[in-house]
Amino acid sequence: MIETHISALAEALTRIGVETPRVNAWGRHLAGVLTSGGRLLACGNGGSAAEAQHLTAELVGRFMGERIPLSAISLHADTSALTAIANDYGVEEVFARGVRAHGRPGDVLVTLSTSGTSPNVLAAVKAGHEMGLTCWALTGPAPNPLAAMCDDAICVDAPSGATVQEIHLLLVHGLCMAVDDVVGAPRG
Repeated sequence: MIETHISALAEALTRIGVETPRVNAWGRHLAGVLTSGGRLLACGNGGSAAEAQHLTAELVGRFMGERIPLSAISLHADTSALTAIANDYGVEEVFARGVRAHGRPGDVLVTLSTSGTSPNVLAAVKAGHEMGLTCWALTGPAPNPLAAMCDDAICVDAPSGATVQEIHLLLVHGLCMAVDDVVGAPRG
C-alpha cells in the first residue's frame, strides 16, 4: 500500500511541474496585494483546512527568511466564530460569512478542496466574487465546480485525496517562495 502511494505521489509530482509559471504569477499578484494593505483569506475543510492555515501561518510569520508580516486569515481558525456561524446560519455559510466580514475589493481568497465540490467552499467563492476578491483554487482532478467558479485554479491529477493534499502542500510552499521572491525575504 505504501509503495503504491509513493508511486502515485511521484507521478503527481511529475505532472504538477507545469504549474510553476502559474504559482509564480499568483505569488507576484499576492505579494502586490499584501504589500499594499490587502489581505489573503484562505479556507478548506479537514486536511485542506490545515493546509489553508499552514499558508496563512507562513505569510503572517515567515517562510524561509525574515520579512515583514503579511495579512493572512484562515477563515476556519476562529472556532468561536466558526461554531456560532454554523449554528446560526448553517455550515454552508461558515466561510462565506467570514469572506463578507474580512474581505475587501482586491483581496485574494485561496480555497483548497480535494473534491472541488464542498458547498461551504463554493459559497465562500460566491461571496468572494460579490465582494470583489480574486478567487483561486487548489483542487483535486478537473473538472470540478470549484475550479470552474474561481478566477484561476490548479487541479491536481492524483488518485487519492491524500496525494492531492501532499501536492497542495508543495504548491502552498511554492506560493510562499514566490511571494518571498517579490517581498525580498532571503532564503537560507
